[in-house]
Amino acid sequence: MSKLPKIIWSKIDEAPALATYSLLPIVNAFTQAAGVEVVESDISLAGRVLAAMGLAEDELTKLGDVVLEADGNIIKLPNISASVGQLKDCIAELQGQGYDIPNYPENPANAAEEATQAKYGVCLGSAVNPVLREGNSDRRAAKAVKKFAQNNPHKLRAFPENPKSYVAHMEGKGDFFANEKSITCDKDQKVTIALNGNTLTTIDAIASEILDGTYMSISALNTFYAKTIEDAKTNDVLWSLHLKATMMKISDPIMFGHGFKAFFKDVFAKHADTLASLNVNPNMGMSDLEKKIAGHAKEAEIKADFLAALESDAPKLAMVDSDKGTTNFNASNDVIIDASMPVVVREGGKQWDRTGAAVECVAVIPDSTYGMFHAEMVADCVKNGQYDVSTMGTMQNIGLMAQKAEEYGSHPTTFELAEAGTVTVTAEDGTVLMSHECEAGDIWRMSRTKDIPIKDWVRLTVERTKIEGIPAIFWLDENRAHDAEVKKKVDAYLADFDTTGLDIQFMNVTDATSFTNARVRKGENTIAVTGNVLRDHLTDMYPILELGTSAKMLSIVPLLAGGGLYETGAGGSAPKHVDQFLAEGHLRWDSLGEILALAESLRFIGNKHDDAKLKALTDALDVANNGYLDNNKEPGRKVGQPDNKASHFFVAQYWADALAKGSNAELATKFAPVAKALQENEDKIIEELLAVEGKAQDIGGYFHPNDELAAKAMRPSATLNAIIDAI
Repeated sequence: MSKLPKIIWSKIDEAPALATYSLLPIVNAFTQAAGVEVVESDISLAGRVLAAMGLAEDELTKLGDVVLEADGNIIKLPNISASVGQLKDCIAELQGQGYDIPNYPENPANAAEEATQAKYGVCLGSAVNPVLREGNSDRRAAKAVKKFAQNNPHKLRAFPENPKSYVAHMEGKGDFFANEKSITCDKDQKVTIALNGNTLTTIDAIASEILDGTYMSISALNTFYAKTIEDAKTNDVLWSLHLKATMMKISDPIMFGHGFKAFFKDVFAKHADTLASLNVNPNMGMSDLEKKIAGHAKEAEIKADFLAALESDAPKLAMVDSDKGTTNFNASNDVIIDASMPVVVREGGKQWDRTGAAVECVAVIPDSTYGMFHAEMVADCVKNGQYDVSTMGTMQNIGLMAQKAEEYGSHPTTFELAEAGTVTVTAEDGTVLMSHECEAGDIWRMSRTKDIPIKDWVRLTVERTKIEGIPAIFWLDENRAHDAEVKKKVDAYLADFDTTGLDIQFMNVTDATSFTNARVRKGENTIAVTGNVLRDHLTDMYPILELGTSAKMLSIVPLLAGGGLYETGAGGSAPKHVDQFLAEGHLRWDSLGEILALAESLRFIGNKHDDAKLKALTDALDVANNGYLDNNKEPGRKVGQPDNKASHFFVAQYWADALAKGSNAELATKFAPVAKALQENEDKIIEELLAVEGKAQDIGGYFHPNDELAAKAMRPSATLNAIIDAI
């Protein structure tokens, strides 16, 4: 066993999971030479499903204990934040592999089905992140990555003359932002949430914790949808809905369903009885509707009516995949706002219509809480034109997320109200802390933000601001109830630190966006200090514009207990990568995010334990990462080009070479022959890796691959395998 702490590498889903079959053997061969073992822990969707059904170890719960340890060290790759549709597909695959697990009961008919639904419910949405994020987030581009992007700028499409694209969000009364109320608890106590006196749930609140309560008015939402649909028609732009039904697993699927019904209002009205008899749930989108009507006498008529609505004089609808006829309403998880909105900006305010043409759009984002950010991003480009990747500055982010801070939608305190009336939040002594008058169908939710995470958030902000020497902006709006409560704490905790000479400011979302963008355009850098939800949006938007992807960002979570969590970027495009790999044997996923995370993870252990050998290993990996970027060894996008597997080979080659030339004699002696073998056999290895290009691959499953088949597919070079396995 290693004397140094282990690194836990999460086994997850889709493209980054496939890449792990190639990368992890290389990583372990190198790190074990310095006494560090890297072990996998299965927190994939399939792994979570099997654990929920008692057929596998609950690895996620175990990792929840690791993040509370002083030496906890986890590299977390992107995982599926499952929608109901994805969960059902995963269950079906596992059943096909012989696992005796029940179907997911969408509409439980009895207590047993309710219990099954509850078991599966823990797998839905952002199930992983709240468990592991026992610290706040430090996300930024590594200097080498930023330099490479500026020297090799990706394409941002110019906005047209007299552009028509814009973002629409709710204003005035009705949305979560407008209806929010917030209080700070004065003591530990039980707090009850009730509707018309009937308990919805009870929580154990703690002293100094901030509790927020708010609701989305469904009548106001539907009025908003109707107006934006009419406006899109009048302005001759595409209509597109941008939500996050994966993380916001209760609220956003409901808003998605209302949008689906609003856009196809006449079709849903005409076939209301048929759709109701088939238990069609608009929240799950067109793909699920088509499954439910399959074989029904009116199937052809219903499909024809939907198609006719798209071809009528109604506004055009944005497409997820024009080639396949997949619309914005195919499934609630198809469009994830923090991945979809950067594309709107990147493409010059455009999305794709049914013909595959890029067309200007109105991006519909109901809740103004973060709709204001995207509105300003688009408005800024409409006013000032597209960014220049070769000169633009960078946005760094310090995100408040420790101990489930601001976990909107991922928690058990979001409700679709069954009846009209009063929602109350009541203290143990009967005092009503807040209340809302709501209508049936409204979405009421609470979020919680504890005191310790806020204090650590302030500490991390001061620390990073001193290191970077650039302005840090707290994105806090005094006109928003939650932000006003948070700012009281931030003001108090800032007084505990020496902030002499530091530029720390407070701005609302629109002003902070404008301030940051003005600096970005001048090539200047800024730290955005935000809450959890805005952290998600900013740390996809700016990296996609700056770097071409958010997967190359450093995402460091200094854990409150003293350990470290290293996240490896977004996986929003991963499903398309898997599709290409299965069809052609080509995986274009770029593992740079994982490799950068590994370097930070090793550096953390080496610094904490003052280990010279590990420091040398880490320094050599830094050299390898720079070589990877300087020599442009990222995977090619097309079949026949070196792909993800080849990129791993080059990292290994550069890493071994740096160790052979390094100052640690033991490692230099060990890796000199490895470096020589990798260099001398480069042509042969690349030839073996390219030999599988263009060939369909069988890995035994999408959600739950067969490890042997997947490893065989991702390690096709016998020469490379022999060199690595012999280290």
